[in-house]
Amino acid sequence: MTRPAPLIECLDRQRTRRVDRRLLVQLATAVLGRMHRTAEVGIHLVGPREMEAVNVRFLGHTGSTDIITFDHGSGAGRLHGEMFICIADAVSQAEEFGTTWTAELARYVVHGLLHLDGYDDLEPAARRVMKRRENTLVRWLARKHPLDGLDRGAAGRRA
Repeated sequence: MTRPAPLIECLDRQRTRRVDRRLLVQLATAVLGRMHRTAEVGIHLVGPREMEAVNVRFLGHTGSTDIITFDHGSGAGRLHGEMFICIADAVSQAEEFGTTWTAELARYVVHGLLHLDGYDDLEPAARRVMKRRENTLVRWLARKHPLDGLDRGAAGRRA
């Protein structure tokens, strides 16, 4: 039996970086294929103020954060939920970890999909399992797809 195609919508409400949303959806679709899952997922690219508002309202935490994932009833190989991703946090964490913001963005999408697939990072042992799977998927994704292509503004900055 064939699996239904994933339905992924990406909305961009931030101004930190210009993101190629089409490529981001392609990357998420590729990861889902690798995970043998299909999905109905919304990806919201937001600024720090909106992320803080989501963080306070739904988690009771102050400040911005890199990603918040909401599961809307995933199960039986079909993931259903939303991710809120703060691009400004991706930029600052990329500087901190010596990577690119586009690689951080790809990592956040993988991280969110893993949460929707039932992975958890609250307890240390579960966090290690999730991080291993996340690293494996991010390395695979980086070998197969041009993560730097997520930066739609790169050509303008190099000129």
